[in-house]
Amino acid sequence: MYKYLFGPVPSRRLGISLGVDLVPHKTCSLDCIYCECGQTTDFTVERQEYVPVDDVLEELDDYFQNHPDPEYITFSGSGEPCLNSRIGEVIEFIRKRKPLVSIAVLTNGTLFKQEEVRKALLGADLVMPSLDGASISTMQTINRPHASIDMEAYIEGLVSFRNEFQGKFALEIFILPGCNDTADELTSLKTAIERINPDVIHLNTLDRPGVVSNIRSATRRELEDIADFFKPFSVEVIAAAPERKGLNSYRSDIESAILETVLRRPCTLEDLATILGSHVNEINKYLGALEEADKIESVHQDRGLFYQAKNKFADN
Repeated sequence: MYKYLFGPVPSRRLGISLGVDLVPHKTCSLDCIYCECGQTTDFTVERQEYVPVDDVLEELDDYFQNHPDPEYITFSGSGEPCLNSRIGEVIEFIRKRKPLVSIAVLTNGTLFKQEEVRKALLGADLVMPSLDGASISTMQTINRPHASIDMEAYIEGLVSFRNEFQGKFALEIFILPGCNDTADELTSLKTAIERINPDVIHLNTLDRPGVVSNIRSATRRELEDIADFFKPFSVEVIAAAPERKGLNSYRSDIESAILETVLRRPCTLEDLATILGSHVNEINKYLGALEEADKIESVHQDRGLFYQAKNKFADN
């Protein structure tokens, strides 16, 4: 069992991906209302070595010696990976040890105004920053940024990185109906997209419950209409996760353990990760599978988002 690696897990965009988590749960520069990992508890823009990178490198070395190569090694996890001041060293280590394995970084992009952050990511193959709104009011509604984050500097950082990065730049836009899908907001977003000039746009929406309860997913039709609006840019509407039973990384024992646990009492994502000794991102994949199978449901309570067995299943 690894502390800083999770998976490999099936990813909607990356196939079988080994995750690397470089910050503690939930350390971030944003507090997005849709975040599946929960509310931000360490709200910061300060870069430091949040987890011991030497230990991360030891875990990667052990993984490389004892497991087959994944399709991607992905920096994501339970916070903003670029907050770790040594992320560039980890990317360089992976590149030297596994030159044929692709490296991806999932980031909110808020730190790209810093040259050292942009430089640290140049060794990656794919970087996926996000931009959910081009106005400060929309950003405050959806992303609830750290007070020091400036909208124009944020976009300019994305532009600068796009100009410097030789790999694939995929801009993720998370659509929340009623928040960032108005004609004015989409027009502002398209203007920002024209400045950034990404290789591709990933249109995403709620797949799992977020931090707040009064938001909904965009429909496939709504996403396709927005994709048409963003033409001539290449736009991909993110589909459902791959069928987990057909993947080597799927483990029925983990799914069963989650189900048995929530049959006894409702649990948060963090509760389940602690009880089962697994990373929150890995647990998240199985929660999605159980919800899709209509075996569990999510409910908002005072302490956060809880998962419980559906009545018809609990009675069996």
